[in-house]
Amino acid sequence: MSRKTNWLRLLLHLALLLPLALLIWDLTQNQLTANPIEAATRRTGKTALILLVLSLSCTPAYHLISFWREMAGAPAPPLGNHTGLPLRTATVHQNSVRFGPFLWLRRTLGLYAFAYAAVHLLIFVGLDYGFDTSLIQDGVLEKRHAIAGMSAFLLLLPLAVTSTTGWRRRLGRSWTLLHRAVYAAALVAAVHYLWGVKVDTRQPLQYIALVLLLLLLRLPILRAFLTPWRSRLTRHSPPQY
Repeated sequence: MSRKTNWLRLLLHLALLLPLALLIWDLTQNQLTANPIEAATRRTGKTALILLVLSLSCTPAYHLISFWREMAGAPAPPLGNHTGLPLRTATVHQNSVRFGPFLWLRRTLGLYAFAYAAVHLLIFVGLDYGFDTSLIQDGVLEKRHAIAGMSAFLLLLPLAVTSTTGWRRRLGRSWTLLHRAVYAAALVAAVHYLWGVKVDTRQPLQYIALVLLLLLLRLPILRAFLTPWRSRLTRHSPPQY
């Protein structure tokens, strides 16, 4: 790994930690709203949702960049086995091989999304309910947005645990099937956001629409339709001089 790559990764980690640092700063400076617990809950939850959507956007972004590279006559990304997995398992995860930095970015964004979701949950059960199980049980069962939020977190939990190369090796093809649940988690999280908003629902609805669009782009029927269309475009693109 080059020094430049190390610096870029460090900068990304710092950028992803910035929302938490700003939240802590605002909390220590009494710059949150009149209800600081609610403000902290909303900020961490929204950050988690944004990072989750960005993580899902990595795959379409990769395909879009690859398409423009082909149109420009640039060589295709290398397909070597750089995953550290056995060849048979690596073949199952060809998309991961082709991703290169996109795979690392997608996983990093996803793990930070889970981390912010965990902080979001801890603020809810710890500061809001004082870890009182009876109050938490009543609060979750009485509020549909709380049920949706807990469901989204439980969907993300096994994905975060099995995000390592070791788990990918052990699970094989099942790993890919399991991690498709991230789309369900993102959709449920967006619904959780929608149900938690009291007045203006435009932004939550935009997140729901974006998640549905990203899910649509991953459907096999749409990919089967786009593949020959993409091949025709690249075949008839003007020669590069």
